[in-house]
Amino acid sequence: MSTAAVAAAAPGDGLNRRMITISIMLATIIQALDGTIANVALPHMQGSLSASQDQITWVLTSFIVAAAIATPLTGWLCDRFGQKNIFLASVAGFTVASVLCGLSGTLTEIVIARLLQGIFGAALVPLSQATLLDINPREKHGSAMAVWGMGVMIGPILGPTLGGWLTDSYDWRWVFFINVPVGAMAFYGIWRYIRKTAAPRKMQFDAFGFATLSLAIGALQMLLDRGEQNDWFSATETWVEAIILALSFAYFVAHTATRPAGKSFFDYRLLRNSNYVSGLLFIFIVGLVLYATRALTPSMLQSLMGYPAKIAGLVTAPSGIGTMVAMMFVGRLVGKIDLRLLLGTGFLITAFSLWQMTQYTLVLSQSDIVWPGVIQGLGLGLVFVPLSAATFATLSPEMRAEGTAIYSLIRNIGSSIGIAMVQTLLARNTQTVHASLTEHITTTNPELLNNLATPEAAAALNNEITRQASMIAYVDDFWLMMIATLCVIPLLLLIKPPAKAAPAAVDHAAME
Repeated sequence: MSTAAVAAAAPGDGLNRRMITISIMLATIIQALDGTIANVALPHMQGSLSASQDQITWVLTSFIVAAAIATPLTGWLCDRFGQKNIFLASVAGFTVASVLCGLSGTLTEIVIARLLQGIFGAALVPLSQATLLDINPREKHGSAMAVWGMGVMIGPILGPTLGGWLTDSYDWRWVFFINVPVGAMAFYGIWRYIRKTAAPRKMQFDAFGFATLSLAIGALQMLLDRGEQNDWFSATETWVEAIILALSFAYFVAHTATRPAGKSFFDYRLLRNSNYVSGLLFIFIVGLVLYATRALTPSMLQSLMGYPAKIAGLVTAPSGIGTMVAMMFVGRLVGKIDLRLLLGTGFLITAFSLWQMTQYTLVLSQSDIVWPGVIQGLGLGLVFVPLSAATFATLSPEMRAEGTAIYSLIRNIGSSIGIAMVQTLLARNTQTVHASLTEHITTTNPELLNNLATPEAAAALNNEITRQASMIAYVDDFWLMMIATLCVIPLLLLIKPPAKAAPAAVDHAAME
């Protein structure tokens, strides 16, 4: 058998396959959840830990940077120590780190604990994807990716809502303690139902390749996460991060290109698979466009319309219903309908939802927010599942652990770039539109002059102008995302539909 996961569930062993799926999805959910669940608890942490606004953001930054750096290690670790062992160590380490986060009494302690969370949690999502592909024959990969996609999407959808409820009802520490029972169940399931096999130990550890790639990824994540706060290249920190990124990545590319296959940290044979490379391109775009859009709506509701964090989460959560409904149906269509048709339909539905968002004003009912979100969720579900199936359809099983790790890394980098881009455009467009609107405020109107007689009245007018300018800036972002989504559709021609395998050959491949 090629991997530990395959050894665990032979075709026809339905109980093992179901229990493995449940166990690894629990692990996926807690990792995906922790990327967003802590966001709404930051103000409470700030007061409890006596941290400044600038300092408390390290609770988020440390997790993102550590996870990004550790993700590419997944393939080598599985080759060296075995997939089951890495899975168990990741779940156990992530759960213990969650406890340390909840017990932290200082900012330094929680930042270190979040670093550990990111390091141990980095392998959970790619390993869960690789395992589901391994234990299912090829004709069921669409359904398997639908299950995996639902687990990955639950985090960003439910994270803010669950985090707000736990923080308001109990304490911010329960945002982390909630991982303990889920992590314990995932650990038991993986230990009980996945059989241990010998590690292949075919890959050499390329220390220089890992160091240069880690520096590049870390510098990129720091630049994106802190760029807006530092006013981008107006700050020395941003220039330092950009220089480290450029030099490290250049050294990594040159080093990898001159190393024999199998002896570099990144196996460049992955790039010879055209479907896999196309999949990386599209998942980067999905992260860039769709994840960035999801980050805009909650902030718009809270900053412009006065929604509490809990209500904003509840209003945006139904988009997850659309995603899950689409994933349940599209999983059965993969292999029966051209993947490019499914992907094109998903992008068109997403573009339509973004067009609806371009009609937003400061006077919105909750249904005006819910329905475009549900439609966008349907589009995302139609994109996510076929894209995952197409990307790995022609990838050999022994390369899946590294392939899924790079896939997750590219998706995360795309989402980081997209979020940083829309937030920067939002801030700058707000200033530009504010200045433009202010030019139309004249002193020739006596009634207006009387209303501006006091500083309070002038401040109120300025606040309303800022509010209107911010709304226009949000709409501009939605227009940009819609145009970018439509521009992606012609690129679908790069994807080649995988050939259908005969059932007997599929079963044999799944068991080897």
